[in-house]
Amino acid sequence: MTDSRASAPLRAALGGRMAIYAVLLLFALFYLTPMVVVVLNSFRSFEEITRSSVLGFPTALRMDNWAQAWGTYCIAGACTGIKPYMWNSLMIAIPATLLSTVLGAMNGYVLSLWRFRGSNILFGVITFGVFLPAQMKLVPWAIVLRDLGLSNTISGLVLVHVIQGLAFTTLFCRNYYVNVPQDLIKAAKIDGAGFLQIFWRIILPLSPPILIVTVIWQFTGIWNEFLYGITFSEGSQRPVTAALMALSANIAQAREYGIESAAVLIAALPTLLVYLLGGKYFVRGLTAGAVK
Repeated sequence: MTDSRASAPLRAALGGRMAIYAVLLLFALFYLTPMVVVVLNSFRSFEEITRSSVLGFPTALRMDNWAQAWGTYCIAGACTGIKPYMWNSLMIAIPATLLSTVLGAMNGYVLSLWRFRGSNILFGVITFGVFLPAQMKLVPWAIVLRDLGLSNTISGLVLVHVIQGLAFTTLFCRNYYVNVPQDLIKAAKIDGAGFLQIFWRIILPLSPPILIVTVIWQFTGIWNEFLYGITFSEGSQRPVTAALMALSANIAQAREYGIESAAVLIAALPTLLVYLLGGKYFVRGLTAGAVK
């Protein structure tokens, strides 16, 4: 009798936990359904999809969609697949990520460890860019790129993403560096170290957690960015997100859902790899900055 009474709360707790897991599983299945549909369609032929619907399992695994999406499918009149646009995105995302991270680290270093009159105001002005809608910046950026002769160029998009990313990278790095002891900087100054020496020999060795955060954040955001890519580029200069839009908007022929699905998955691979390889370091970096 006593054992049954004692086990009743345990059964209730177990039942409550099972209910929570069941609800979470339903939400996960609901969230993952679109991705599952895209993955399945990437292995289905055009005839198979048109005979039934976009919802269904492939009768055989076909890799033709992937090959055409990568190298031969026509996008906006160019039958090159998404391969050149993937390279465009890489040429935009890699330098923009590195430059914005380095400049953000320098800004954070100055604003946290080399305080000057008005530094807090300047920090507020820089981080104000985090909250400005991207649509507000389209006309100013169009004027700047036109005057610099960088309209419809890879370099122009790199410049846009570097400047746009400075608000985030400065915010991340400044909030991380503010916890570095001032005595460490004073000791380095007494030993004769200058501004750049302190940054290179003391601050950067302490920075891997937050630098990993900024690199992952910037690369993912720049790779997935669509508005600036579709606004400030066209033709062969488009990043892959803008090319996918042109691919799905092709009205000259029947919709190739299998090829489009494969193209979407190929375009998502870089950010997926970054997440799989660096996701745990991203969480560690955020935690280190929060509790240090």
